[in-house]
Amino acid sequence: MQIRKASYLISSPTFDKCPKPDKPEYAFIGRSNVGKSSLINMITGQRSLAKTSATPGKTQLINHFVIESSAAEKGPREQWYLVDLPGYGYAKRSQSDRRRWEQMIEGYFRKRSNLTQIFVLIDSRHGPQKNDLEFISQLDKWGVTFSLVFTKTDKEKPAVVERNIKAFFDTLRESWQFLPRHFVTSAEKKIGREEMLEFIEHCNQEFQSS
Repeated sequence: MQIRKASYLISSPTFDKCPKPDKPEYAFIGRSNVGKSSLINMITGQRSLAKTSATPGKTQLINHFVIESSAAEKGPREQWYLVDLPGYGYAKRSQSDRRRWEQMIEGYFRKRSNLTQIFVLIDSRHGPQKNDLEFISQLDKWGVTFSLVFTKTDKEKPAVVERNIKAFFDTLRESWQFLPRHFVTSAEKKIGREEMLEFIEHCNQEFQSS
């Protein structure tokens, strides 16, 4: 897949304020400071499409971007939505803000009809984190489709990254029969970009044929 154009469209406070659900849609979410903006910029080939911030928890809305891509250099172009969602696990957020976030995220995940895939970002520098495990368990209960994306693999020794990813899946195996698809990435070194774009292209094709 070749990314031809990527542009910001709109930020919405609730799922019913989002754009018309007429394109395949891919949502990115993870704990605050997991490297979500950097990953989105790496995937789209843009330096500042998603705004990075030194302040965790800054993203508060459902942020839609329109991506234009083609399967080949001169092939036909197609459009799809990329969505940057507010992170979870930010300790300084008030109780009312957390509840508002929960309602917004649940409504979006369960009622957004064109939502094709959710990418849940996991920081590969750490072992299994309680809030990550709780979040994907909730996604499973809602019956939504998601993949795991392990980020920041260039920030730690390869053996440590491998051990942390293995530990994460070992923990899931305690209660999960089938493990979710996963990608191993580095925004700085562009690791995992082609694999994720190939997967998105495949999902786009399925969306169009459904």
